[in-house]
Amino acid sequence: MSRQDQSREDPHWKEKYADLLCSVRQAVSRIRPGNRVFIGTGGAQPQALVKALVARSGELADVTVLHLLTIGDAPYAHKELVQHFRVNSFFIAENVRDVIQEALGDYTPIFLSDIPRLFSSGRMPLDAALIQVSPPDERGLVSLGISVDIVKSAAENAGLVIAQVNPRMPRTLGDSFLHVHDLDFLVPVDEPLLEVLPPRPGKEIRRIGEYVAALVDDGCTVELGIGRVPQAVLEYLAGKKDLGIHTEMFTDAIIDLVESGVVNGSHKSLDRGKVVASFCLGSKRLYDYLHDNPQFAFHPTEYVNDPFVISRQHRQVAINVALEVDLTGQVCADSIGTRFFSGIGGQVDFNRGAARSRGGKAIIAMPSTAGDGSVSRIVSHLSPGAGVVTTRGDVHYVVTEYGVAYLHGKSVQERAMALISIAHPDFRERLLREAIQFRYLRPEMSDVEGRLATGPESLRTTVTLSDGTQVTLRAVHPTDQERMRDLFYQLSQQSIYLRFMTQMKRITQQQLQNWVFLDHRKEVGIVATVPESHGDDLIGMGAYYLDPRTNRAEIAFMVRDDWQSRGLGQQLFRHLTTIARRNGIGGLLAETLQQNRPMQAIINNSNLKVSSTLEDGVYCYEMLFE
Repeated sequence: MSRQDQSREDPHWKEKYADLLCSVRQAVSRIRPGNRVFIGTGGAQPQALVKALVARSGELADVTVLHLLTIGDAPYAHKELVQHFRVNSFFIAENVRDVIQEALGDYTPIFLSDIPRLFSSGRMPLDAALIQVSPPDERGLVSLGISVDIVKSAAENAGLVIAQVNPRMPRTLGDSFLHVHDLDFLVPVDEPLLEVLPPRPGKEIRRIGEYVAALVDDGCTVELGIGRVPQAVLEYLAGKKDLGIHTEMFTDAIIDLVESGVVNGSHKSLDRGKVVASFCLGSKRLYDYLHDNPQFAFHPTEYVNDPFVISRQHRQVAINVALEVDLTGQVCADSIGTRFFSGIGGQVDFNRGAARSRGGKAIIAMPSTAGDGSVSRIVSHLSPGAGVVTTRGDVHYVVTEYGVAYLHGKSVQERAMALISIAHPDFRERLLREAIQFRYLRPEMSDVEGRLATGPESLRTTVTLSDGTQVTLRAVHPTDQERMRDLFYQLSQQSIYLRFMTQMKRITQQQLQNWVFLDHRKEVGIVATVPESHGDDLIGMGAYYLDPRTNRAEIAFMVRDDWQSRGLGQQLFRHLTTIARRNGIGGLLAETLQQNRPMQAIINNSNLKVSSTLEDGVYCYEMLFE
């Protein structure tokens, strides 16, 4: 009779449990040369079993050690033991990176959601699994605790299962249980679980976190991983409401969000009210917090990372990191050139699932540079040997400390400009030249070299129109070029005539470039936007152009016809006036047709010192600041 067929209601399980108990040495003595041995994930790595296995190295040869992410020491990954143990990792942690990069170990690139099928199909047979569990409950069930992920599948498919039973392992709830009948040997070991303290993000990472958090609306369900960027995002989620969590892993930062009520899962379409994950990494505080906590549900990877399951979660936001992104949108996340660095993990699973979620968002976040600022992570082409984890067809949002680029459904030219504009300023001009060289951008884009500035965040504000609609006013961005074109062609001929004082049928490329490529010192441009699922919808713009000789700035703006007569023009005018005052400008100038009464009303009601002259049907206004 197989283990799976044995009764889970066996009243005599305690007597049989006693028969399974043995010492660490006795348990690992069952490992044979040539075996494939799986080791549990992260903080649940069974340290005593691993040490005992390595102590037998002289008796073993060609043992393959398989695992996902491991932390702490990996004594089997030492170079002098490569004849005895060969690492094969699904995700490369720092403790095994050297042997893998020197080809003394292996890396298996695979979507995290696909790994369990490797085990269950027999394509990657497991001779043994070394895992760590909680003590059994009254029904003989042990919990996999802080690491269910692929550990459960490994335990269900390995020929030999050795479990380190640790009273410090929290009993986590969900689909996290095995019966003692599913285990071959039980090794009682009381030792601290491996801990990972949350990293402290610096200024640039916190800026990324702020940008990413702004994309997370109240009621969304969020996926976050480990590292500085997710940690920074969590900091800025503190002001949100009714968030849910469906993620492959989390850290200590989840505690404050749950206790403050920010995370309650009340709007989740699946697993409502539950924080769902497959493993966690943190401190003893987190592990103690999870013990028998009904707010948390740990499930295997084949559920948590299933893109179909993720897509059924309404408003799922996936937040993942990258090492490099090229100007067409290809994302490298597992290698630095030909050197394997981490792994595919759950990035593609969650990116695709969130992209197909109703109201979902798929986000890739990273600092703009590496190597203390010497290397741009946004590149014209990926480094030779770099692997594509998320394809250009799958990418949606890319975020750096310089802003947000939305790429999905965008042309290569739009993508290139969007990514150049959020690259570090030191690299933008080179990226522009290379994009033109590679024919990603039109040759005439060379005219904007030296003008690839992005407006300061201080220009952003939110205003309320006369009908109560909230509109965002922000600095015009190089990526607004196509939307500015759309704005022009959405204007009626009457609006075009009043704005440009001529009957224009088309807008030239040069005019568009002059609108969006500004230095934000002598020239300031503001756009008005309202949120849409694809990013934001541009409904109006305003700008001023300073004449340094007179310290006066000429002002102009236009508003889409369906947004006119709602106070937007007045709000644009007020905001530009505030910016001009802040920049030490003495006053504003404007020209408007005699029949453009709405513009005249805005100026005459501005509370500025206004003077005007009328010549050939055109009012010339001067508005001085007091």
